[in-house]
Amino acid sequence: MPSTVRLLLETAKADTDLLMAKDSHGDVFTIPRQVDFLFRAPTAEKAKLVASFINDNRYGEATASSDDHGHRVQVLITMPITQNVICSVSGLMACISKLFEIDYDGWGSVTQIGK
Repeated sequence: MPSTVRLLLETAKADTDLLMAKDSHGDVFTIPRQVDFLFRAPTAEKAKLVASFINDNRYGEATASSDDHGHRVQVLITMPITQNVICSVSGLMACISKLFEIDYDGWGSVTQIGK
């Protein structure tokens, strides 16, 4: 199986597992919220390049940063997290990681409880 296909399958499983955990806490997936996607890069230059690519193509609001723990790109998108939406966006992020040879570390969001 090609490595990109394997990455997409692994990402979809991890996304679904996270959704199941959030569902058990009463998260209402249809409520839009800020979703945080994270990449880890080998160099500051690579992190800046990926952030620029994401911003230039309007995939999200990306910022590159570095500290003693390494280089990363944080991408923020306000969106619902229904399964088809989050898996599609997360799959795009996984593909970007493959294109630029960096690590995609997944996504997170604050749980939204219905009224």
